[in-house]
Amino acid sequence: MTNDIDKILFTEEQILKRVKELAQEINEYFGKEPIVAVFVLKGSAFFASDLIRYLDMNVTMEFMTVSSYGAQTISSGKLTIKKDIDTDIAGKNVLIIEDIIDTGITLSTLAKLFRERGAKNLKVVTMLSKPSRREVEFEADFTGFEIPDVFVVGYGLDYADNYRNLPYIASLKEHVYKDKID
Repeated sequence: MTNDIDKILFTEEQILKRVKELAQEINEYFGKEPIVAVFVLKGSAFFASDLIRYLDMNVTMEFMTVSSYGAQTISSGKLTIKKDIDTDIAGKNVLIIEDIIDTGITLSTLAKLFRERGAKNLKVVTMLSKPSRREVEFEADFTGFEIPDVFVVGYGLDYADNYRNLPYIASLKEHVYKDKID
C-alpha cells in the first residue's frame, strides 16, 4: 500500500497541530454555544473525531453520507445524499466537518440545504482545500491546509475506499489511478 504513495504532504504531527489550531478558532467563534457537528462520511471521520475532542462547547454529533465521486478520481458534479442527518437543525448552530473541498459542489449544496432547514448559524470546517479545482464559488470558514491539484489519500481520504487508514496525508502515484480515469 505505501508503495503507491508519491509524497507525504502532511505528517501525523503536522495534522494534529493544525487540528488543535482549528479547534481553537472554532472555540473562539462559537464560545460556549452548543453546536451540531455534521460528520460528512466517510472521509471526514478521522478529522471530525479528532477535532471535536478539542471543542469546548456541548457537541451533538450527526452523520451524513454523500457522494459526488463514487469510485472515480474526478467529481461527477452531482451530489447524492446516501444517508441524511437525524436531527432537526432549525434554530441550531451547525458545523459541517469535511475532509476536502475540491470542486465545491458538495459543500455548497450541503450549506444551501442546511440553510433551507433553518440552521441558526452555519459554519464549515475542512481539513484540506484545493482551490484550483473549484467549479462553484465556495470557501470554508475554517481550513486546515491548502493543497495543489494532486490526488490525496490518508487520514480518512481514499481512492476507491483504500488508504483511509494512513496516519498522514499523501499524494497518490498517478499510475495507481490513471488507468481508471482514461
